[in-house]
Amino acid sequence: MAELDKVLRDLVEPMVDDVASLEVRQMPSDNEKEVVLCVYAKNEDIARLIGHKGMMATALRQVMSVASHTEDKRVSIKFEQI
Repeated sequence: MAELDKVLRDLVEPMVDDVASLEVRQMPSDNEKEVVLCVYAKNEDIARLIGHKGMMATALRQVMSVASHTEDKRVSIKFEQI
């Protein structure tokens, strides 16, 4: 069983300038079939992770949906600046 927060961190870590401020946390969800992951980073790094018209965020969500497929769960990713 994959630890989805670590998988997401491994994906986003090369994309940010300030790795020390990067944090990925799994948040509680009301739905047992859903995993909510929150990415915390500085403003300019969050902008890079979301990308132009949200294209990078969409790609990250697609990759994570594949990673979560073995657990039969849906992944939601939220981006928050610190």
